[in-house]
Amino acid sequence: MPYRISRCQVIPLPDHRASFVIDGRERLCWHFGTSYPRPFFFPLNGPSGASLTRMGHPGAPNHDHHQSVWFAHHKVLGIDFWGNTSAARIRQKEWLAYHDGDDEAVMAVKLGWHDGHDPKELIEQELIVAVRSGDAARPNGTSETLIELQSTFRPTADMLEFGKTNFGFLAVRVAKSLSAHFGGGQLSDSEGRVGEPAIFGNRARWMDYSGPVVSPALSGAVTEGITYFDHPSNPSHPTHWHVREDGWMGASACFAEPFTTTKAAPLVLRYLLHAHADQPDPARANSIFDQFAKRTPFTVTKATVKHETWTVRRGESLGSTPVG
Repeated sequence: MPYRISRCQVIPLPDHRASFVIDGRERLCWHFGTSYPRPFFFPLNGPSGASLTRMGHPGAPNHDHHQSVWFAHHKVLGIDFWGNTSAARIRQKEWLAYHDGDDEAVMAVKLGWHDGHDPKELIEQELIVAVRSGDAARPNGTSETLIELQSTFRPTADMLEFGKTNFGFLAVRVAKSLSAHFGGGQLSDSEGRVGEPAIFGNRARWMDYSGPVVSPALSGAVTEGITYFDHPSNPSHPTHWHVREDGWMGASACFAEPFTTTKAAPLVLRYLLHAHADQPDPARANSIFDQFAKRTPFTVTKATVKHETWTVRRGESLGSTPVG
């Protein structure tokens, strides 16, 4: 049988990067070098090809820790893994698997969370990322993107507390033009609320930030956005949300109370990001949420095929319709 290149690929690049490509177009890029205190994703490209996220705050130089899409937490045993002024660091220890496919591209990596003053690792985070194509969204045939993120946080000690905080675990800094304050964007949620004052601190199944971007492919401004879904299996579901009109949103798993995890029962969090065209459609977002809820989690196991060490598998969807 002749070799055929998969539609969805994870391509390792120089400078400690891994690019997620669908139909020859980059949708997302993972950065895991040591120039920053923690790994991050940038860009997250919308259907037009424009990035829907940015690095840093548009007006506050003390927010350089806002690295597009990233994992962190403000209070781990009282240690700040959120800001850039702390000595705490999150480092990629190894990649486990890069899997290409026609339906999705999947990456699995191990991250270590370190105090900075003590070389001993506090947490091992197993991160699995699956990127797949959504609906065709533009006349030129470009499509939307769905990014599924599954993290298992396993403490090295028998028990570890993630403290009560607004900040953690997964945050998204949107592009300036999507911001409600700096651009022409708008925040909305699954409960029909609109804007920071109505949404901040409240629970919702999903959150959306949408607004105008300049499309390099379409030579003009179009409306696009990111819908951010909280999986029903997450312990705080439906999660509280930390959102700001200046252009960011985060699911706050420890907003109301701290969370204790153990070696025997590590914390598993699952999220989905949908880079979509046009304004959010609540009915469609609810449908995507329902489909995401039915998807079984990923597992990483020893590979049984030649020249591969690890493999990533998932159970079949309990529903009959693929997400997107």
